[in-house]
Amino acid sequence: MEVSREIEFPVPPDEVWEALTDPEQLEEWFANDVELDLREGGAGIFRWEDGEERRATVVVAEPPERLVLDWEDEGRVVLELDEVDGGTRVRVVERSPDWSTALELYALAWVAVA
Repeated sequence: MEVSREIEFPVPPDEVWEALTDPEQLEEWFANDVELDLREGGAGIFRWEDGEERRATVVVAEPPERLVLDWEDEGRVVLELDEVDGGTRVRVVERSPDWSTALELYALAWVAVA
């Protein structure tokens, strides 16, 4: 399954890059606790208050244009930043393994039946 989305921010690419890669800024809007080694092959750990934890590996880090993370569940997220008039366009493409879509649909069906 692949989901993509584009959004524009009224700030330069460097600022958007920092918001997407700086652990302190990620903790303000994404996860409660973030560790991120931006070197290719570096590790990322994202933890939430409910105990959920996701791990990733940095595949590509090309500041301030492109970041690619592989999730431990075989998913992948690609973030591409392009400077546009008045700011930055961010394109996000996230791919998840086929089984996760099936599992999600199964869960939704189970809730509907219950």
